[in-house]
Amino acid sequence: MRVFVLLFNARTENEGIHTIQLGDRNKVLMFESEDDATRFGVMLEAQDFPEPTVEAIDDEEIKEFCDSVDYDWELVPAGALAIPPEDNVTQTQWQPESDPEPEPDSEVSQNELDSIRRRLEGLL
Repeated sequence: MRVFVLLFNARTENEGIHTIQLGDRNKVLMFESEDDATRFGVMLEAQDFPEPTVEAIDDEEIKEFCDSVDYDWELVPAGALAIPPEDNVTQTQWQPESDPEPEPDSEVSQNELDSIRRRLEGLL
């Protein structure tokens, strides 16, 4: 059966799935209805979450994922009004997608840069 889940940074190396934390357990919500999942995502955005992507995935795939990372799962029936909890975790296990830091140019050593700088200053 196809269900709908909420992903952050979908189809990137930094992809994360939305979970609800209950005590020390995480639970993935699987929505039967895409509209219900979208509505839940809009409510998350209202709580200052980044915009989630609603993805259709086979329920068995989500259950296997949950088993592999020791998460719980819950099927949200179509038409049920799921509401995000008011309390949110302060530290997520994923981070919003950001521009990658430019890598330093390692072809030129610091000594070479200092030498070039001295020669340029000598020209002034």
